[in-house]
Order: sequence, then C-alpha cells, then structure tokens
Amino acid sequence: MNKGNLYIISAPSGAGKTSLVKELVSNLDDLIVSVSHTTRQMRDGEIHGKDYFFVDVETFKTMQSENAFLECAQVFDNFYGTAQQTVEANLAQGQDVILEIDWQGAQQVRKLIPAALSIFILPPSIEVLQQRLENRGKDDAQIIARRMKDAVTEMSHYPEFDYLVVNDNFSVALNALKSIVITHRLKQARQSAVLQSLLSNLLT
Repeated sequence: MNKGNLYIISAPSGAGKTSLVKELVSNLDDLIVSVSHTTRQMRDGEIHGKDYFFVDVETFKTMQSENAFLECAQVFDNFYGTAQQTVEANLAQGQDVILEIDWQGAQQVRKLIPAALSIFILPPSIEVLQQRLENRGKDDAQIIARRMKDAVTEMSHYPEFDYLVVNDNFSVALNALKSIVITHRLKQARQSAVLQSLLSNLLT
C-alpha cells in the first residue's frame, strides 16, 4: 500500500511556520495539514473546520478521556489536540500529512509513530523573531515578552528533530521544506508501491 508520510513541523511563535506550511501545501500535491482541535477563541478570518476545530474545554476533555487524540498539549492558556483517526485515515489514502504542533506534541507523536519525520524551523536571530512578533500588531508588549520567553524554551528542543530549517529568506526556506518532502517520496519502500506496475513490467 502506498502509505503517506507523517511530518511534524514545529517552530517558536513568529518564526514563519504557518506561512511556510501554507505555501508548501499549495506547491505540492497529496500534502495536507491536519486540522487540530483547540479551546482558544476563534480569531478574525478563521474558519471552523479549516483552521481549527474550535471546541469548549469540556468537549476537549471528553475527547481526551476517550483517547481520541494522537497528541494534545496546553500552549499558553489553551488546549490543542490532533485527532488520531483523521490522521491515520489520510495516511492510509497515500496522503502526506503535516502536523503543526509544538515540541510537547512532537514528543507524544514520535512515541506513537516513530516513523514520523520532524522538522524544526528557526528564526535567523532572536532580534528578528521579536521584530516579527511586534510587526504582527496582534499582541501587546506583555504577551510578546511572554512569547519571547517561551520561544527560547521551544528552541532548546531542536536536538529532538530530524531537520533544522532557518527561515531567513522565505524562498530558500520553502525550497528546503519541499526538498525534504520530495526526497522522502522517492525512498525505495514508497516508490516500489507507486511504481509496482512499471517494476513488474521491467523485470519480466
């Protein structure tokens, strides 16, 4: 069976992960982002079921008690979780799936799915990271200071990841991500399933 690859992509807030992943998915076929559940409030422009599944804390806790999540974590004051059934169904259909999660979630997923490939996106400097957070215009100084503190903790877990990509130049970082995905699609185990008819024809 041509089973898809599972990718974990993590980064500190402000590193540009969301923009890179969005462009990556639009550039490659059979690559999707898993939609997470969250208890945080919906932001302007977000769509339920597309950006996140927005649920209340009680619903989230119920799903958690039923072991419905592949991973779940508390980030800042909110809960986030990835529904295991959805991810496994997409992988079984041959789709590559991206999980945009933090280091806590990444640890949980690797324990359950050791074959998952993990990528950590770094900013080019701590100064650039702070500037990007300030340029968003979404958070006040106190929240930005908290995000900067948490960013250091997040980045300290980089040794746990398979790949490191620095988002200094957006196009360069995007090409690096594309290269990782394409390279793993060309591995023998996956290609032998995709090219089964060709291989059979060539070897008879």
